[in-house]
Amino acid sequence: MSDTNLSAVLYKKGDLRLEDRGIPEPGPGEVQISMQKVGICGSDVKYWTAGAIGDFIVKGPILLGHEASGIVTKLGPNVKNLKVGDRVAMDPHITCRSCEFCKAGRYNMCPDLFFLATPPDSGALARFHVHAADFVFKLPDNVSFEEGACVEPLSVGLNACRRVGVTMGNHVLITGAGPIGLCSLLVAKAYGAAAICITDIDAKRLEFAKSLGASHTYLIDKDDKPEELGHKIGQLMGGPPHQTIECSGAQFSVDLAIYATRHAGAVGIIGHGPPRVSFPIVTTVAKELDIKGCFRYVNTWPTLIEMISAGQINVKPIITHNFTIEETLQAFETAKSGAGIKVMIDCAKKMA
Repeated sequence: MSDTNLSAVLYKKGDLRLEDRGIPEPGPGEVQISMQKVGICGSDVKYWTAGAIGDFIVKGPILLGHEASGIVTKLGPNVKNLKVGDRVAMDPHITCRSCEFCKAGRYNMCPDLFFLATPPDSGALARFHVHAADFVFKLPDNVSFEEGACVEPLSVGLNACRRVGVTMGNHVLITGAGPIGLCSLLVAKAYGAAAICITDIDAKRLEFAKSLGASHTYLIDKDDKPEELGHKIGQLMGGPPHQTIECSGAQFSVDLAIYATRHAGAVGIIGHGPPRVSFPIVTTVAKELDIKGCFRYVNTWPTLIEMISAGQINVKPIITHNFTIEETLQAFETAKSGAGIKVMIDCAKKMA
């Protein structure tokens, strides 16, 4: 196989191929990027194994990958914010920039948005990619390409912390110790949360969460009852959480979030589980809980790049596996197995 622009292309459920494609040229307002690092997200694995997530169905060949960093190699007309050679990370959105949501700064609600690796939109797991320059952000010299790619999952955590109002001195419960739960933990810690409890059914994940700075962990048992556990977590933390960030998608964890969160607190929902879940509605109303949907993120790249650069967030420990783009299938198998936290793919061509 020739290797001008080696790309990871998903044709349908279970059919992920490496193939060479032409190098894309940037149009007005765009930049060409030599991709360096791309992280594998749970959604990438889901599209590969199931061919769909809800209404987003793989109907034709698309590239996967939206956790991305690289080097600017060419500028399209009218690009002023970047130059060739800049080290960058990419926000996967490209929006209309003119609707009411874009104008209000909530571009993740844009009805006409493009989002990398979300059918029918293609991704960035390739040697080269073209992206809108205003959604590309420079990396300081002390922020690695791996860290740059991790800005994307950290952004999910940052958006959730913003949505529920995490601030200094708060108690925060996080349900689910997968990559997004762990990234939410890192952000909540950086925001000054005084106590952070994270729950999961996997003891090893909880041990890892403890090493990242969780003050408390709880291993959920099959005999646990959400209402009883909610009270127990409040005792464990020295007071019930002001905010809960639900990252698992499990009905049990949704119930736990409602029962655990203190009166007048907030619950952020990130996790995608079954299409429908129920809420303990009487408790939700009686406690005047604010239930916040947390969809992707908005305006997070500059903040997180600065926080990583300043040492306020250390995301390096969650990067557990590295593969080359030639090893993409092996990388996806590793991510699917749950053996690692964040699996990273090196897209750069190695010189002979």
